[in-house]
Amino acid sequence: MTNEEHIHGHIRQPIVTVAGHVDHGKTSLLDKIRGTSVAAGEAGGITQKISFTLLPREKIIEQCPAFTGKENEKKLEIPGFLFIDTPGHAAFTNLRKRGGGLADLAILVVDINEGIKPQTAEVIQLFKANKTPFIIAMNKIDNVSGWKRVSENMKENIDKQAIHVRTVFDEKLYTFIGALNSYGFDADLFFNVSDFTKKVALVPCSARSGEGISEILMMLCGLSQKFLKGNLKLGSKPKGIILEIKKEKTVQYAEAILYDGTLRGNDEIAIANFNLGNPIVSRLRTLEEIQPLSFKFKPVKEVSAATGLRFQLTEKADVLPGMPFMIYENNLEEISKEFKKELLELIKTDGYGIILKADSLGSLEAALTLLRQSNVRVLKAGIGTISKSDIISARANLETESPENAVILGFNSYLEADAKEILPVNVKVISGEVIYRLIEELTKWQDERRNEILKARLMELASLVKLEILHKYVFRNSNPAIFGVKVLGGKIVPNLKVIDEKGMEVGRIKGIQEGKESIQEAREGMEVAISITGQNFERHIAQLKYLYSDMGAKQYRQLKENKGILTAAENRVLMEIGELKKF
Repeated sequence: MTNEEHIHGHIRQPIVTVAGHVDHGKTSLLDKIRGTSVAAGEAGGITQKISFTLLPREKIIEQCPAFTGKENEKKLEIPGFLFIDTPGHAAFTNLRKRGGGLADLAILVVDINEGIKPQTAEVIQLFKANKTPFIIAMNKIDNVSGWKRVSENMKENIDKQAIHVRTVFDEKLYTFIGALNSYGFDADLFFNVSDFTKKVALVPCSARSGEGISEILMMLCGLSQKFLKGNLKLGSKPKGIILEIKKEKTVQYAEAILYDGTLRGNDEIAIANFNLGNPIVSRLRTLEEIQPLSFKFKPVKEVSAATGLRFQLTEKADVLPGMPFMIYENNLEEISKEFKKELLELIKTDGYGIILKADSLGSLEAALTLLRQSNVRVLKAGIGTISKSDIISARANLETESPENAVILGFNSYLEADAKEILPVNVKVISGEVIYRLIEELTKWQDERRNEILKARLMELASLVKLEILHKYVFRNSNPAIFGVKVLGGKIVPNLKVIDEKGMEVGRIKGIQEGKESIQEAREGMEVAISITGQNFERHIAQLKYLYSDMGAKQYRQLKENKGILTAAENRVLMEIGELKKF
């Protein structure tokens, strides 16, 4: 392919996502590639917003010795790369277009000294779900104790390390390969990989010294030209994804990625509507393109994929992040059908489960993917803050067979003030910015809730309690006998049948009082007064030390089978009842 063909845009730049754990050096690695220093200026060293970088063909040639010289330059068939630097959370790693992930390729940046963190695992799962080809940049190699840069060629550099340094490096490498294997991936150092469809290439590198950067670019070029050429042909119709909506004073801009076709400054575009209504149709008021190796936008008359854009819309509609857009040519019905199909494909929900809210379509789809992998079902999924209607939907789950689904999970989405006012005690809201932590908290809460529900059902069949009789507190001797007790384990409720230490029936608890108030239950550790009809305290109870709840053999077996949900005190009481009843 000649340069002239590149210029005519027959093949577009591959889109490369750079992802990984928050402090493993994604932005620093990109800085080295583009020759800037953004990382130092980021708040807390963590990427605050998504950003894209156009790396032109001439820059790749400059950084890769294999493409130096006129003959070698011809081997490079792609016009460059569009890199997307993502914040740590899954939303941006999971940017989606119809039929798969937005990224053609990905670089997963991992600190060689720290290995796979939970957030790294989250990204790997998303790459796997989206079938995104990726390489792994094993960053911070210069932090390996004793490491020296003795060659510009990474293979030679590894081979020429001192024996003790090579031993430390190999140990870290094989530990990492083993960890990747547990996620279903075979991996090896890039120069040992002959079949990239079967093994993930590991490229040791340093964002600080620049070691391994040319090898990373070579890997990306090789993978693009070998496996993606068919996917990189430029289509006739412009298509893209809205990344963010930014407001500057009274002006609202959309930052977006154009992943196919050519867009012109006077075009009208249609943007998908999350509520599956008619798309938002708007003329472009301005059209600006990201400049190569820069964060600046430049006004243009037309722009070809793949690239980063900024535009202003004439229509002041509520455009949501993550939404797809395409050219509008008086074909509203056709576009509407296509967007509906695309959105329904991206946000498939189940007929039951929890409520999910997220800040963008990418976040929502990422959360749905990872929740499914954790066997969590989702009844309703939406974009935006957690509202009153979400609470009403979650509350309805309390009346179903699975009240543990009365949960709203907010991924980068938080509770509105007026929604907080109507939040019931038994509806749980879990919000945060790291999806794996949210899923951990959700599954823990659901397990606890299931156990509570099961325990409540079992306790309805058989109350479990041991009471210590407080002989100093006898308020009435008979008709009924009223006296003090301490709950040593379990709980008491009115009408509970109690037995003594020999398994003999004592009677039923008519009422429970704490202070002067009648109460409906008393739990472990409480001291209360109980009344028992048909008993004389001095004649029948004064010589006893403990009372127990009565139960049948079947009820005893059910509780014993579920002893994992009982407290230590309840399990002791159950054992004592089993002994005195000779079950």
